[in-house]
Amino acid sequence: MLNTQIVSVDKNRPEDYKIKKAAEIIKTGGLVAFPTETVYGLGGNALDEHVAKKIYAAKGRPQDNPLIVHIYSLSQLDELVKEIPTRAAVLMDKFWPGPLTIIFHKKDIIPYSTTGGLDTVAIRMPAHPVALELIKESGVPIAAPSANISGRPSPACAEDVAEDLFGKVEMILDGGPTSVGVESTVLDLSEKVPIILRPGGVTKEDLEDVLGCVNLDPGLAPGEKPRSPGQKYRHYAPKAQMTVIEGCVENQVKTIQELTKQLESGGLKVGIMATAQTRHLYTRGYVISVGDRTAPLTISSNLFTILRKFDRLGVDRILAEGISKDGIGLAVMNRLYKAAGYKILKV
Repeated sequence: MLNTQIVSVDKNRPEDYKIKKAAEIIKTGGLVAFPTETVYGLGGNALDEHVAKKIYAAKGRPQDNPLIVHIYSLSQLDELVKEIPTRAAVLMDKFWPGPLTIIFHKKDIIPYSTTGGLDTVAIRMPAHPVALELIKESGVPIAAPSANISGRPSPACAEDVAEDLFGKVEMILDGGPTSVGVESTVLDLSEKVPIILRPGGVTKEDLEDVLGCVNLDPGLAPGEKPRSPGQKYRHYAPKAQMTVIEGCVENQVKTIQELTKQLESGGLKVGIMATAQTRHLYTRGYVISVGDRTAPLTISSNLFTILRKFDRLGVDRILAEGISKDGIGLAVMNRLYKAAGYKILKV
């Protein structure tokens, strides 16, 4: 077991000596968990195949699930990829730094252990001062999946990271809660029409404003064959069995009320993931509002934290209200579906 240091850092103006200390760990082949605008990342040298194996081991992550590579400057990109398509350049100009990951054809400098055995590499530039300074000071691109045990809800704060990875990493940089709360959008530009492999902080509508038509990977739909390796695996799951209830808000509330009564009569402890608009309508169960339906970023930023709260409450079942799939709501619903193992009740 490693002696994990938890270091608080100013999220807007990170202290140089703290960043240097973390960067030294990266340079010497260690692992550092750090904040981004999406979720906390579990970072290591993306160019070292042994470090990639450490990341997989710490997370318990399947090794065919590619790691996203994080950079701080476009100057790093030329070293890592064979070409930068015109559409990618336009997107980078618009959305980097930010929660958009783009798939490129990799150069040999990136080991296959980082890319899950693929000839392509997923790259993004995070929009967080701590992340950018750490990558810059480390002098190498940083491979960083979410800093959680594979399959568990992603971490939106340092406490969540410590819950899963204390003793498995050398350092956790605590920069406070993240702002977006769900992972970056992953975009494949290899087809004539770009394909979203994972919805995230940059929305489908955002991308269509720049590119025109953008498709969703059919593998995102329940029961469909996944297109990318990472989609094969269970993600974001709380310990309790979870069901997502979709339909008009009135029907959602009525169904959750009825199900809660049934489950509690059977001796089960029920958690209800409500919204600001509906929380007051529930008189049974452990009710937590995930955010405001009219401001879906409040929902995305709270989502994983709420799932972990239900774990700490020890509930047996979670009933979650669905929301609109417009904007970042698409990413929220994608995460809820996966957390529920695609157990969806339409009402």
